[in-house]
Amino acid sequence: MTNHSELRERGFRALADALGWVNAVRFLREYDPGSGNYTEERSALLPDLSLEDLTAEIERIQDEKGSNTGA
Repeated sequence: MTNHSELRERGFRALADALGWVNAVRFLREYDPGSGNYTEERSALLPDLSLEDLTAEIERIQDEKGSNTGA
């Protein structure tokens, strides 16, 4: 292999031969690096809960689901 482009082409061809075109594309999409800063976004989006608060919230949700099943 002589260059990056050839490596990419031959690599995809090997995946497509092994998995089929559709599954080769699906496989590659699993490795999309995304964008942004996950750590900063996570801190901004998720509440700052203590372990005790988090446990209480999980139990509350589970209790609500249990009472909605009619059991």
